[in-house]
Amino acid sequence: MNKPLRRVAIFCGLLVLALLLRDNWLQFVRADELNAHPKNRRVQIERYANERGNIIVDGKPITGSVDSKDTFYKFKRTYTDGPMWAPVTGYASQAYDANQIEKIEDGILTGNDDRLFFDRTLAMFTGEKKKGGDVVTTLNGAAQKAAFEGLGSKTGAVVAIEPKTGKILAMASTPSYDPSSFAGYSAKDEKAWVALEKDKNKPKLNRAIREIYPPGSVFKVVTAAAALENGKVSDINAATDTPEGWKIPLSQKEMVNHARGCANASLNRALEISCNSVFAKLGDDVGRDKMVEMAEKFGFNAEQFTPVRSSASVYDKKADRGGNALSSIGQFNTATTPLQMAMVTAAIANDGKLMKPYMIDELRAPNVDLLKKTEPEEMSRPVSEKNAQLLQQMMENVVTNGTGGNADLKMDGVKVGGKTGTAQHGDKNAKRPYAWFISYAKTAEGSPVAVAVVVEDSAGTDREDISGGGLAAPIAKAVMKAVLKTRG
Repeated sequence: MNKPLRRVAIFCGLLVLALLLRDNWLQFVRADELNAHPKNRRVQIERYANERGNIIVDGKPITGSVDSKDTFYKFKRTYTDGPMWAPVTGYASQAYDANQIEKIEDGILTGNDDRLFFDRTLAMFTGEKKKGGDVVTTLNGAAQKAAFEGLGSKTGAVVAIEPKTGKILAMASTPSYDPSSFAGYSAKDEKAWVALEKDKNKPKLNRAIREIYPPGSVFKVVTAAAALENGKVSDINAATDTPEGWKIPLSQKEMVNHARGCANASLNRALEISCNSVFAKLGDDVGRDKMVEMAEKFGFNAEQFTPVRSSASVYDKKADRGGNALSSIGQFNTATTPLQMAMVTAAIANDGKLMKPYMIDELRAPNVDLLKKTEPEEMSRPVSEKNAQLLQQMMENVVTNGTGGNADLKMDGVKVGGKTGTAQHGDKNAKRPYAWFISYAKTAEGSPVAVAVVVEDSAGTDREDISGGGLAAPIAKAVMKAVLKTRG
């Protein structure tokens, strides 16, 4: 072979080698990256080539699949009562991907999960059409309906938990949206998506887990827990050393009480009428570090996964004495999700044991074989059984004699504990306050439900009429009643 031909042969060989290296790099090294790339349309086409599995509540699907009549995407997602269930399901859209359960369990729902390999292989031989598996939730349909209808036209959120297990029974957020409205790939779907994106009321925001609010007075149960656990209070009915004009540390300002009779009020009485001065002083007595420790035992300062991610609630680790005192009554930098306050309430109702919250009970194959079962998991023990029961006494007193009367179920054998909250916010507290209510129902067998409700805004309600007892407590009552009825 002459020299020019040899050079051409070597050059061609190098080209073939480069091609092989490039091909192997793409197929093996970058395969996962390219498969997940948002511009890889083949992934989306394959995702909707077959009927998607369903999300199940109370044994029935709340989702479905229909022929979309599209050239590329054969099936599109449908939702039963879409706005009510959107905070749970999320959405699955041919054009805009998916989120929440639809995204997290996409492998099961599409049938592409490795655990469904045998089903896919068997279908190749039997000729059966490929189909996704099902996601069985912990949700209670009656409780979800009570929460969603209770919120109505209000802006807010509700979370209900089964204290013994951590199962999430309800998760509602308003205003909401219909995931079916943009499940396809048409101009109509695009118009619906754009409208939601521009909506200043943020209907796609899951306020139950992704919005954090100042908790106001509902946080006082955490401060009460810290006071009991750290020995600052041993007798909940004994007078506290709290003058009416108690001054905020590092300040000349006096703590303002909106109730009368707070001077030296006992812990029990202070929770009943919601005395700011008593709980601010207790927070100062406990100290910032111990207050942070207690808040974190309940789940503050950490994201929660249900498995959908929840924003981290906040208790300021660096606050000075004045900031800590204000944080102890749910103001200053304290901020929380409704899920977090439901967790606090559930732990108290469960005699001090906090169970990890979850809303996926089972994953099932298309043939209904069980792939995975979620087992309840203890997360922490923020308070002792004795102190949890003291907190229960105080919360039940709030409902029986205090500001939480609107949550009283008045059912034989059922005790209800609760706490109201009206959280101020904005520059100089100029914005309309948030109305909070946390509660639990308890029977001789224990507590089947703990609830947290926040009403961010209620059109037509005068500012002076905004209160946790007035706006949020009736919603919590309806949710608790729904759970108790479904339990028989």
